[in-house]
Amino acid sequence: MRFRRAVTLMVMTLVIPGSAQLVAGNRRLGRIAIRVWLGVIVVTLLSVLVAAFAHSFVFWAASNTLLLGVLRLGLMALAVGWALLFMDSWRLGQPLGLQRQQRLAVVGMNGLLSLTVAGTLLFGAHMVGVQRSFMLTMFGDGEVVGAHDGRFNVLLLGGDSGAGRWGLRPDSLTVASIDARTGKTVLVGLPRNMANFPFDEGSPMAEQFPHGFDCDGCYLNGVSTWAGDHTELFKGSKNPGVDATISAVEGITDLQINYYAMVNLAGFRSLVDAVGGVELTVRDRIPVGLPSDSFFRYIEPGTRTLDGMDTLWFARAREGSDDYSRMARQKCVMNAMLQQVSPETALRNFEKIAKASSEMISTSVPRGEVGTFVDLALKAKSQKIATLSLVPPLVTTADPDIELIHAKVAEAIDRAEGQSPAPAPVEPETDTAEAGSDASTDAGTGAQAPATTPAAPPSMTGGSFGTLKDGYAANDSEDLGAAC
Repeated sequence: MRFRRAVTLMVMTLVIPGSAQLVAGNRRLGRIAIRVWLGVIVVTLLSVLVAAFAHSFVFWAASNTLLLGVLRLGLMALAVGWALLFMDSWRLGQPLGLQRQQRLAVVGMNGLLSLTVAGTLLFGAHMVGVQRSFMLTMFGDGEVVGAHDGRFNVLLLGGDSGAGRWGLRPDSLTVASIDARTGKTVLVGLPRNMANFPFDEGSPMAEQFPHGFDCDGCYLNGVSTWAGDHTELFKGSKNPGVDATISAVEGITDLQINYYAMVNLAGFRSLVDAVGGVELTVRDRIPVGLPSDSFFRYIEPGTRTLDGMDTLWFARAREGSDDYSRMARQKCVMNAMLQQVSPETALRNFEKIAKASSEMISTSVPRGEVGTFVDLALKAKSQKIATLSLVPPLVTTADPDIELIHAKVAEAIDRAEGQSPAPAPVEPETDTAEAGSDASTDAGTGAQAPATTPAAPPSMTGGSFGTLKDGYAANDSEDLGAAC
């Protein structure tokens, strides 16, 4: 009888914390515990209900560091309090009056329940702490910049790792122009070797180079270095190199940049590993490393899941390709990451992703805008991504036609918003239909129809559809996924 009572009290504490005390112990303590428990249940149910109808609430809660701090402390307090209630329930069960085997069973059950419940809550507190640390490390308290003409324009900069090398001579530059309502995205790629381009009017760089960045050996990826050598011109700027690069991109594209994100390409490897790899269609053999490296090998053609190292080399390899073919592969990696990293994958690998991301990315996106961009990213997953790259044959990088670039960028965005018709698809020639007609005619006369010539396979350079002369499909497409 006593054994059953002791077990019942522990089960009561598991189901309704404080109920054992209310029945057999300190009733005041029991009432306080039950009220706290009911409060937790009500808050949890309300949060779930609100989240079901307003996904933005989840993103706001996950990015609010004050709320995360309070939640973390609350979970820790619940863990300690619940464990103490289990101990008190064990005391109320009068274990000393039980037989030895029953006493051992009660002690073991009490310990198991205490460790399980408290451990679960403390693990939850740890994960909340990881999220809070991630938000504090990754995002700042910068000014929230509203959408320009209904779009957020985010400059993505990719560069090599190394102490003090954030943003130094970026290896890739892409503007993600995102519809603030639908999430429809246009990726505008800029070649690192563009020269003789203007800067945004009124910027320090425009004052120094009123006729464009026309100095000897000056290219787009060198703007950051030049600004770093002349920091006195950028008074009040925390990152002159990035600010100068933004003014260049704004001058080239005629887009106002809201925020930037600098991606450490070496750290990108850790992120891909954290999400379990990324599936890519490899069109041609892609080298991993240099011939002099001990790990040098090739990624063979086919659809395969690549780990972080192979994905990094898929995006960056130069052998057998050119800069513009490489830009096309980089866009394919962006598309694959967006489409394949699901919320479930993010939750399952959350701690690894948070650690990899904080080491990989530096951004000006403020914490208050994180929820907005997560919501837009989820919307973008269900839509086709459009691309426009300012590279040959459309643009001569040594002497770009800026008016043409502005017109093409505006046209690409208009098409994405449905304000301009998409380019007419290339219709197959009617030779096939005519051949069919001719075949029927010939069949009637007994003549044999001439054999049709099979279509030539699409051109391929460095693993990307297209050529340097004709351009690459992934660099100028209404559906990036299909072009990859």
